Amino acid sequence: MKKQTILLLAILFSCIANGCNNSDNQSGEQVSISVSGAFALYPLMQQWADAYQKIHPEVRFDIQAGGAGKGLTDVMIGSVDVGMFSRELTNVEKAKGVWWIALCKDAVLPTVNPHNAYMEMLQLRGLKKEEFNTIFTAHYPSTWDSIFKINNVQKHPINVYTRADAAGAAESWAEYFGKHQDDIKGIGVSGDPGVAEAVKKDINGIGYNNTLFVYDIKTGDKIPGLEIIPIDINGNGRIDADENFYKDLSTFQQALKDGKYPSPPSRNLYFLTRGRTQNKAILEFFEWALTTGQQYVSGAGYLPLTKEVIDEQLKKIAPELQYEH
Repeated sequence: MKKQTILLLAILFSCIANGCNNSDNQSGEQVSISVSGAFALYPLMQQWADAYQKIHPEVRFDIQAGGAGKGLTDVMIGSVDVGMFSRELTNVEKAKGVWWIALCKDAVLPTVNPHNAYMEMLQLRGLKKEEFNTIFTAHYPSTWDSIFKINNVQKHPINVYTRADAAGAAESWAEYFGKHQDDIKGIGVSGDPGVAEAVKKDINGIGYNNTLFVYDIKTGDKIPGLEIIPIDINGNGRIDADENFYKDLSTFQQALKDGKYPSPPSRNLYFLTRGRTQNKAILEFFEWALTTGQQYVSGAGYLPLTKEVIDEQLKKIAPELQYEH
């Protein structure tokens, strides 16, 4: 009896020392996964990491936002395991050996200071694709007054803010009007938060931001200090009822789901690795993100992918892990 008691105590102390949990990792080995890249995916990645660590406490995540370009570069030079990416890969990038899976959908929105002198007119009229093109790439018209053909004595200049870092948001926004990030001319600011803050501080400012830097995820309302410029999609010079879907996050998400908002600037968000990763821990996390982890997507402010698209992504993982879905 005494020997049994000693054995049970030994097992108990060993369990406490090594961390008793329900993880599949019975060895207790610590696993580290480093992630960097798109600001667009950063909030969801944080939620996923927190949820995943509750069932896999042996896994540790190091997550850094820095723009989609940084995520791609960091993965390709081997400084991180996983890149967060927020635009479509080019054929050149794919040819370099990038491996990717789609995770969810998001969008880039044109933003303006709510105290703009012509805010009411902007909400009624919006801006056409070609107008966004000339404002962001040619700085013409150069004043808000000239957009509405108002000859004010006091002019209101259009101050364009853009991303200084290589960003999926910038590329997706520029792609909407047939250009690239390098074609956007404006005051360069680092990161999504940087562009948002610049527009908030400039009554004449215009920029663009990912959805979750425009809407408050907790309330669903637009973040104070930012307003959205409605896109005149059909180009008829006014915002029709079926183009007016920016009131709150849920209304905008429904417009994304219904395909009312253009693509681009809506787009899929991705995880990248350098070649198809052979790291089982990473592939297991990817599989979880595409299955169990999808329950967090809508609540985090993103649009889930269709079952067909998710199944396609899982097939890219399944050959290694032999999952059945």
